[in-house]
Amino acid sequence: MKIWIDADATPREVKEMVFRAGKRLDLETILVANKQLHAPPGYLLVSSVCVEGGPDVADEYIVEHSVVGDLVVTQDIPLAARLVPSGIAVLDPRGDEHTEETIGARLSIRDFMESLRSSGVTTSGPPPFDAKAKHAFATTLDRVLTRLTRQ
Repeated sequence: MKIWIDADATPREVKEMVFRAGKRLDLETILVANKQLHAPPGYLLVSSVCVEGGPDVADEYIVEHSVVGDLVVTQDIPLAARLVPSGIAVLDPRGDEHTEETIGARLSIRDFMESLRSSGVTTSGPPPFDAKAKHAFATTLDRVLTRLTRQ
């Protein structure tokens, strides 16, 4: 089992929580980004992959290299929609786990909001990444990792 982080837009606090969890459980953690990222000192199982720039290049790398039983941390709904049907656990930085039951609705909402923005409608962005979001992520990360390590 590996943990993959779609690292270009993942908040630093989320990465740090994943690093600690990976270290505690002795799990390889891979950062995938369009720029070179370095593993933090003391985390020997954290590595990074720098992909070429361009839309969805990091997403493609994660899709091609993750396998059933892995966990992917991403806020990219289209990426999650590609991974979930393959049996890969997907968690967003706000603590929502994407599942077969939820990903279709999440993708539809995302596409609807994108069409509104494309037509000139001003929409609100996501709420701030606050203590509540950090707590939700930590709680869900623990639950998902417990489930995956027992399988």
